[in-house]
Amino acid sequence: MTMQIFYGLRHFKKFKKPVVVLGVFDGVHLAHREILRSTVQKAHEIKGTSILVTFDPHPQKEESLYSLAHRLKLIAASGINVCVVIRFNKKFARIRAEDFVKNILAAKIGAEYIFIGKNFNFGYGAKGDYRLLKELSTACGFKLKAFHVIKIKHQPISSTYIRRLIKKGKIKEAERLLKHPVCILGTVVKGASLARKLGFPTANIDPHHEVLPPPGVYAVKIIYKQKKYFGACSIGHKPTFNQQKIQHIETHIFNFNKNIYGAYLEIQFVKFLRSQRKFSSQGILAAQIKKDIISAKRLFSSPGSCHKI
Repeated sequence: MTMQIFYGLRHFKKFKKPVVVLGVFDGVHLAHREILRSTVQKAHEIKGTSILVTFDPHPQKEESLYSLAHRLKLIAASGINVCVVIRFNKKFARIRAEDFVKNILAAKIGAEYIFIGKNFNFGYGAKGDYRLLKELSTACGFKLKAFHVIKIKHQPISSTYIRRLIKKGKIKEAERLLKHPVCILGTVVKGASLARKLGFPTANIDPHHEVLPPPGVYAVKIIYKQKKYFGACSIGHKPTFNQQKIQHIETHIFNFNKNIYGAYLEIQFVKFLRSQRKFSSQGILAAQIKKDIISAKRLFSSPGSCHKI
């Protein structure tokens, strides 16, 4: 079943026995997945509707792990039936937490259950929390379930911590907490075709406001129209061509020859291959790119690899 998405509440309609889960869910990491799984399960048990209420942009004005489109893609994969995206602007930020619960969650959505992370705050001045929901639950006619913060090795799992890991290049550590590959969603745009002139055509990616790993070359998996491909991706400033101002994301897709300008690609980072550096000539750069591609193909073809070409 395709997840229904409402941008705002103007056209929202009532659903059967709503099980509502609240949160930003940036990255849809391991702890988020536990809450989403429980929400879907409860809706199934009571023959109701799982509804996620989220906010965009991030209420704390934090840099996002994933763009809204990317986040919605991952939320939909969890089995949530309906997603309400509330525009977090100055007007919405002035709504008192109590009014948000009474007028939106209870009256507008008709929540029968509300699921929330115990550390989640909402409403004007972020004064809304688990305790307020508990106080209002009887009067507003909903049941409440709060989830404790999940820790791994005494470290709370949070989007902020995962962002820090990705920026430091700790791909595997971040992947363990996300429970899915570190990835970006982006649009294929026209570039200068410099890699094509070297014999290695690439898709130039304009990322959708997402956190990037450090500059370098990576073995990657590419998702295009729900089909899986493999390749090598370079993130950086093209020092060999003296282009230091703009950061480029270029992906060479193996065994692929299609015009995909304007398409969305999901780039999943599998392994860091090497740091970015300046080469003394384009010929030496081309030879290194060939080595990078061989390294990536060897990785994907190695016995026991969970990423098979």
